[in-house]
Amino acid sequence: MSEYAPIIGQVIVGILALIGTLAGSYWSNQKHNAVMELKIEQLSERVNEHNHLIERTYRLEESDKVTEEKIKVINNRLADLERGCVR
Repeated sequence: MSEYAPIIGQVIVGILALIGTLAGSYWSNQKHNAVMELKIEQLSERVNEHNHLIERTYRLEESDKVTEEKIKVINNRLADLERGCVR
C-alpha cells in the first residue's frame, strides 16, 4: 500500500483541483448570467421607451395633417369672404 500512497495523494489533489475549477466556473457563469439578464432588461426598457416615442410621433404627425387641412379650409373660407362670396 505504501507504493500507491503517492499516486493516491496525487489523485486526491487532482480531484480537489477539479472540484475547485468546477465550482469557480459555476459561480462565474452565474454572475455572468445575472449581468446579462440585467443588460437585457435595461435594453428592453430602452426599446419600450423608443417605441413609445415612435407612437407619439406618429400621433403628432397625424394630428398635424388634420390641422393643416383645417387651415386650408379656413384660408379658403377667408378668401371667399374677402371676395364677397358668402356660402
